[in-house]
Amino acid sequence: MTAPDSIDLPLYQLAHARTGDKGNRINISVICYRQEAYPYLVDQMTEARVLACFAHREPTAVQRYLLPNIAAINFVIDEVLGGGVNSSLYLDRHGKGLSFLLLSEMVQAPRSCSVAS
Repeated sequence: MTAPDSIDLPLYQLAHARTGDKGNRINISVICYRQEAYPYLVDQMTEARVLACFAHREPTAVQRYLLPNIAAINFVIDEVLGGGVNSSLYLDRHGKGLSFLLLSEMVQAPRSCSVAS
């Protein structure tokens, strides 16, 4: 989905995120600042794209859950924490900082959807 006035924006200008972990799995909820941004994120932030974003951590799967009533998407990413909190050698064993990696992805949306507009 593209609009005539679409521009490239980092995802963090359209949404914020929360991350949780359990074992070797994290979930990242991406919540739109503005409802009108939601269809653009649904179109572009696919399971395949999130899997590619975290490829350097060798995740095995991504599940995407759409939450249209709150303009959010929840991603559950398997095998991404290097074995889990108790066995991981990663600096961020809980994966709390991984949400910003996802928020750094570039997306196309109308300028009016951005908090910077």
